[in-house]
Amino acid sequence: MYGYNKKRILIVDDDDEIRDLLDFDIAQSGYITDTAKNGLEGLNKVLNNSYDLVLLDVMMPKMNGFDVCKNIRQAKIKIPVIMLTAKGTIEDKTDGFDCGADDYIVKPFDIQEVLLRIRVLLRRNEPPVEDNSLQNEVLSAGDIEIFPDTLECTIINKKVKLTPTEFEILYCLMQHFNSPVSLATLLDEVWGYDSNEDVRMLRVHVGGLRNKIEENVKIPKYLHTVTNVGYKLTPFDEEI
Repeated sequence: MYGYNKKRILIVDDDDEIRDLLDFDIAQSGYITDTAKNGLEGLNKVLNNSYDLVLLDVMMPKMNGFDVCKNIRQAKIKIPVIMLTAKGTIEDKTDGFDCGADDYIVKPFDIQEVLLRIRVLLRRNEPPVEDNSLQNEVLSAGDIEIFPDTLECTIINKKVKLTPTEFEILYCLMQHFNSPVSLATLLDEVWGYDSNEDVRMLRVHVGGLRNKIEENVKIPKYLHTVTNVGYKLTPFDEEI
């Protein structure tokens, strides 16, 4: 019988060696694991079972990982999804985040990094223990309001749906409203650790967020890049 506190992780990969390696190491770390050999099998398992996180390859038979992730989000299943793939260009990562992935790890990978990313996303996905009212907290700054319970924001009454990572970035910037926030601070507050290797991934997420909240991403009104520092959220267009 499964322990109540153990998290269930689904590993979807058509490579037997990689799938078995992940299955063994993740189970050894105290998680309950399940596996699928192709995208369609993985999607069916997500739709018919309860998991706390999905590790998802991209290039698979029957259904690729991008389409699996899109179907998971269309079904309004909010579990964290980590893309784990050899496709590592910025364009590939952008495609992964656009379809609803929360994180993106490029093969070949260090299993300790995979376990770290799993811990960070599971911790972020935990509901508040002591004060459930925080889930309904509305945070306002300038023209922007965010709603934690629905992962949405409004900008001058226009509603925008955000990915969990985009929401975390916007929430962090709003907590430091009108002040520069360093890349290291964003990485630490959003992912739980500071790694220079993940700055490019952060920039991809910020680009996706900017596309959603700005009318013209080339002339941003709210989300500004602060040279040699990071980013700054402001109530209006200003010189940085």
